[in-house]
Amino acid sequence: MAGKLTAGSGILLVTANVGSLFEDPDNLQKTWLREFYQTVLSHKPHFIAVHCQEVGGKNFEASMSHVDCFVKELLSSDAMKEYNRARVYLDENYKSQEHFTALGSCYFIHESLKNIHQFDFKAKKFKKLVGKEIYSDTLDSSSMLEKEKFPQDYFPECKWSRKGFIRTRWALADCTFDLVNIHLFHDASNILAWEKSPSVYSGTRQKALGFVLDRITDQRFEKVPYFVFGDFNFRLDTRQVVESLCSTATMQTIRSGDTNGVDKLIFKESENDRKVVLEIEKKLFNYINQDVFRENNGTPFLQFDSELSCFKERLHELEITFPPSYPYSEDSSQGKQYMDTRCPAWCDRILMSATAKELVLKPENEEKMLVYDNIGANVCMGDHKPVYLSFRLTAGAGKPNANKHKCCNVQ
Repeated sequence: MAGKLTAGSGILLVTANVGSLFEDPDNLQKTWLREFYQTVLSHKPHFIAVHCQEVGGKNFEASMSHVDCFVKELLSSDAMKEYNRARVYLDENYKSQEHFTALGSCYFIHESLKNIHQFDFKAKKFKKLVGKEIYSDTLDSSSMLEKEKFPQDYFPECKWSRKGFIRTRWALADCTFDLVNIHLFHDASNILAWEKSPSVYSGTRQKALGFVLDRITDQRFEKVPYFVFGDFNFRLDTRQVVESLCSTATMQTIRSGDTNGVDKLIFKESENDRKVVLEIEKKLFNYINQDVFRENNGTPFLQFDSELSCFKERLHELEITFPPSYPYSEDSSQGKQYMDTRCPAWCDRILMSATAKELVLKPENEEKMLVYDNIGANVCMGDHKPVYLSFRLTAGAGKPNANKHKCCNVQ
């Protein structure tokens, strides 16, 4: 299936908010897995990293058995039979509100890839990978990863947030890198998101992302290239989007009788029988022509995707050429339809440090080998479309940092 290491190691990074899969496992899981396997077959990677968020869905306790089936299917399927080593880290400890993140990080290594090690953060040395192992109950005590949940005061509106990050470190041939699974805070109210530009929620995400970047680049461990991929919950600047969509419309405000707070915003055309163009409520964003977010892959709306701008020195991304990844309909018969709950946005992303970008954009990496796209564009994958990055690490990609990980005692 995959070529030898000497030809360059194929890397496949995937981020997937899988919460929907456990609400309707009979329909959505099969489709999701089929599309994922097709992506693996198409790119033939040697190393696969799948970062999942909202593992178990909203009702985690009831969905535990579905999570187990999902993972067992991934590990035993014919499509993955040539991946003879695996590490699966599932944060299933939902009874511990202080620590629970509902994150799942899954790593699969092809049988032809010989020289790969994983870092032990307590022993401060790399260990060779053997066999397939699943960790779920003991993530907080595992030395093979770092897991943190964001402090409660980062998002005081939410009584019980599951947002945080998991970090692992890998050494592949002469190249060492960190993989960080992340889930940032959402927009709780479309009305509140519209009130200010940039919104109050973007400030909360900025603070949390800064927290993660500071943690993974602090002095405790050697600094290495890093990939941060997950559900960042980045949203378009709602105020600017509304001004663009409704530039000639008039706005009607409906207020609550009790608090006088804004309950609903209605934008109507000035002419054309004052047709309603857009309605906004706390959890409603109903625009008259949803196609605008799909046409040309939503490219005109990228100008309103600005939450990464303050991290431009620390985080980089390849060009986005796929439609907004959220919020798709969870109706299994609707593959391209967005729900009218939120303004469509590129929530699911694969970002990287400048040094990681150098690895990805090596001259030896032919353009056709480098793909940043979504999975399951035409079928229902849940409310989030998974997003992936496929590239090759060529021999010597880690230079001038070559063999640096040897000083950390490989065993």
